[in-house]
Amino acid sequence: MTSKSLQTFEHIIQDPIDLLNHFDSLNNKPPPPEAEVLKRAGLVMALSALETYIEDRILEAVDTVTGIGNETSLLAKFYKSSLENDLKYFHTPSTEKVKNIFQKFLDIDVTEGWLWNNYDPIRARKELNLIVKKRGDIAHRSWRPVVGQTAPHAVTREDLRKQIRFISDLVKATDIYINNKL
Repeated sequence: MTSKSLQTFEHIIQDPIDLLNHFDSLNNKPPPPEAEVLKRAGLVMALSALETYIEDRILEAVDTVTGIGNETSLLAKFYKSSLENDLKYFHTPSTEKVKNIFQKFLDIDVTEGWLWNNYDPIRARKELNLIVKKRGDIAHRSWRPVVGQTAPHAVTREDLRKQIRFISDLVKATDIYINNKL
């Protein structure tokens, strides 16, 4: 069964896909140098889509565990309010943060479920952390290309395509793993 969180993610991930497609449409002719911002923004948005999925998915799972709408139980209220408080500080979905929040509230190491095609949990954790680091560098330092500098762009077209695919596959693997655990 597909979670509501996965359905929401599939809608949100279209924004970075659209940015990549827009970059490609500009690339048919010599693109202006400022078009590079589309790829950097695409990476930031793709990781934001993952963050939203993680937040939504743990809330959805907690509702399943506690009973949706079980507002009469003092324990359920405390549990949900503790999670909501922790989510205020969640922000960047690094491997450690994702693992810790699911471990704390559901006693599940979701990173063990990151297994698909050519990825195993170890490789998936490493890849996510690389993407998170790059997103942080872009969001806080811009990594905007400097005129006359021959350094490679912070995010190539192929990088962004692969990163969107990776994040999408990671979300699907997470969703399947959680569904099997609950």
